[in-house]
Amino acid sequence: MSTARQSIARQGIALVAGLLFGLGLAVSGMVNPGKVLGFLDIFGRWDPSLAGVMATAIPVTAVFYRLAARRRTSLTGTPLPSLPGRPIDRNLVIGALLFGMGWGSVGFCPGPAIEALVLDGRAWVFIGAMAAGMLVHTWASGRQG
Repeated sequence: MSTARQSIARQGIALVAGLLFGLGLAVSGMVNPGKVLGFLDIFGRWDPSLAGVMATAIPVTAVFYRLAARRRTSLTGTPLPSLPGRPIDRNLVIGALLFGMGWGSVGFCPGPAIEALVLDGRAWVFIGAMAAGMLVHTWASGRQG
């Protein structure tokens, strides 16, 4: 396959995957912060519907991860990266806690927030705060190393 055809194939696959992912987010209600916050409100008016989303998404993802692990290249010939062998460390735990607090306080995580930019003005505030956090992390990482 020529380089130009490979590039078009990769872009087409990425577009279809992105559209499918976005459609899944919209259908599952993940772009609605009220639905997400309802799922996280286990002591109030708990909405268990997102548990169904996870119950279907996790096994499907696990199957495709196993299939991908058997390959060295993607379907378009692009080399697949190996999984990181890093242990769980302090930075990972702190990052996960910050991510979880942000997600739990506003009901957005990065993918749905980007999709919600056209639907919900609050997503702009979240995206701005997320970008600022990424810049601070980049700055702080540069100072450490």
